[in-house]
Amino acid sequence: MNPAISLGLLALPRHIALMAGLAIFSAIIVRGMIMLGVPDRPDARKAHSRTTPKSGGVGIVAAFMLGVLLLHRYGQVSRIAEGYFLGVIGAAFLMAGISFLDDLLDLSFVIKLATQLAAAVAAVAAGLWMPTLALPYYGVLNLGWAGMPLTVFFLLFVTNAMNFIDGLNGLAAGVTLFACLFLAGIAGIYGGFFVYTASLLLAGGVLGFLPFNFPQGRIFMGDVGSQFCGFMLALFGIAATRFEGAPLSFLLVPLLLSGVLYDVGFTLIRRLLAGENIARAHNGHLYQVVRRAGMDARVVALLHWGFTLLGGVCALVFLNLPPAWKPPFLLLPLAVQIGWTFYVRRRARTANIGVW
Repeated sequence: MNPAISLGLLALPRHIALMAGLAIFSAIIVRGMIMLGVPDRPDARKAHSRTTPKSGGVGIVAAFMLGVLLLHRYGQVSRIAEGYFLGVIGAAFLMAGISFLDDLLDLSFVIKLATQLAAAVAAVAAGLWMPTLALPYYGVLNLGWAGMPLTVFFLLFVTNAMNFIDGLNGLAAGVTLFACLFLAGIAGIYGGFFVYTASLLLAGGVLGFLPFNFPQGRIFMGDVGSQFCGFMLALFGIAATRFEGAPLSFLLVPLLLSGVLYDVGFTLIRRLLAGENIARAHNGHLYQVVRRAGMDARVVALLHWGFTLLGGVCALVFLNLPPAWKPPFLLLPLAVQIGWTFYVRRRARTANIGVW
């Protein structure tokens, strides 16, 4: 066995203890945010019917930042270069800060996008970008400098996808939790111990928040949580591609978030083809439509957790398949999402839902 992997396995109990400690720390912060009561008032496009506190994601952010600072100070196996750590911390702090201000002040889409872009550029400037991309059949594609804007686009898309999907209790938080656990497991197997440990840190923060949000929503994650989780998951995927040894590691996050990315991509394309203003708020995502058609919101959230579990299993199998079998195997999560789309469409017709 690889000595680094053996050392990582020996440290596993400590890492689990750290995750549990961060979960407790996150829960304390979340309880404080419930008392603080940043209000999220109901409207026609939201699922809740009474004013509920939001910005529970502050607990997730605080726990992760505490964990990554401890990792930076005391980490051994899980270390990466100083500049990359500073890039992760700086970009994460910038993303969390502007997202929290958005929860408080309801900032315009332009301001949010500009700040997200600044966070993504900060990560790229620290070296977290993809100079190459391994593709089935083709092999390694040298992206050159084009890897920088492609990385920025990927970071922005995943960040906003998680933000858009955060409309039902437990959906975004559960998806993030299971995605982090799979990422940690896969990174640990392949010796990518920064991604392994950082994923456990984020999982700890989410684990402390989730009981307050599912099955009953005592507090919502808010933009500070959903955008931060999306940004960090995307960043972990980039870090794995840039610094880790796992083959085709860029595909790990798209596989894990297949349900989220498909829903957002499908909805965006459908609205563009319909000539709608894509910057305008709406309730036409697949998960929103099926809830409007009568499916219990808790069931919708659990189904999306299941999509993440399926993506995680597919990622594990994918990494060990012969090269010729890998491209067809990628169609499995897509086929599941297409089937889900037809089910939502049929249910919407039965419920006489007209405009999505």
